[in-house]
Amino acid sequence: MIGSIKGKIILKTEKFLILETTGIGYKINVSADTLSRLAPRLRSGQKEINELVSFWIHTHVREDALDLYGFLEYTELEFFEMLISIPGIGPKGALAILGVTSIETLRKAISAGDISYLTKISGIGKKTAEKIVIELRDKIANKISAKEENSLKDELDILEALKSLGYSQNETREALKKIPTDIGTNAKIREALKILGGK
Repeated sequence: MIGSIKGKIILKTEKFLILETTGIGYKINVSADTLSRLAPRLRSGQKEINELVSFWIHTHVREDALDLYGFLEYTELEFFEMLISIPGIGPKGALAILGVTSIETLRKAISAGDISYLTKISGIGKKTAEKIVIELRDKIANKISAKEENSLKDELDILEALKSLGYSQNETREALKKIPTDIGTNAKIREALKILGGK
């Protein structure tokens, strides 16, 4: 079982990377968030990163395939494995969930039992969201502080405010990832509008 891989990215697509190490290229499925975090490290006009990159790996074995899923942080791998332990959520679905927002935000939503937040993630219906909350709430509840729960409410307020201005959930979430977490709700909205207006 592969636990981690370090190598050089020789190909990057919208859904996976090819990571070369010791002459072997490994196809590693990654989330959209991981791809966006790697993008600034790519040289302009090139498909590869000229430095070593390490991934924590989940090896998913099926009768007809062996797939690798890669994560830059170990906490992402842990959360991914918690998600796929839930009946009905496969590796691709779990990767899509991780690609939408930060693990911290997902933890807060689950801990608060906020099904409405989870259903705003593309591909997650009400039943799946309820299942995620039921299965994971107790496992992560003790890791969430009251301050973090309040920050989830702030994020929901920001999402709604920007949605009323015509911005999509995906656009808003991408903008929020670039904003400091230690500023107030109104300041976050102003910063998000600057980012979104600059597109």
